[in-house]
Amino acid sequence: MKAELNLNSDELVARITQEVVKQLKPLLNDHDNGNELMTVEEVANYLKVKPSWVYEKIHTRKIPFQKAGRFPRFRKKHIDKWLENPYSFSSSAYRPLKKEGEHV
Repeated sequence: MKAELNLNSDELVARITQEVVKQLKPLLNDHDNGNELMTVEEVANYLKVKPSWVYEKIHTRKIPFQKAGRFPRFRKKHIDKWLENPYSFSSSAYRPLKKEGEHV
């Protein structure tokens, strides 16, 4: 059985483009990969605690964070791992974010 397409090339390209965009959009908008950086306020909301509690954990180095300039930032995947066992996290997990082109 052969399907016939009664479309000119512009219409065909437009339809293919729409289908490709439709298929790729969920992948491109996937913010759940755990690699996104969160602020203190976002982590506090995520953990359902006050921001002051998060700052206390930063000060005592009991929560995994990175510094972006002078601002603490958190990777969701690190927070999730820390939640599994908050007592086993090492202080080597705390490091500043690398600047573009910088080697450590």
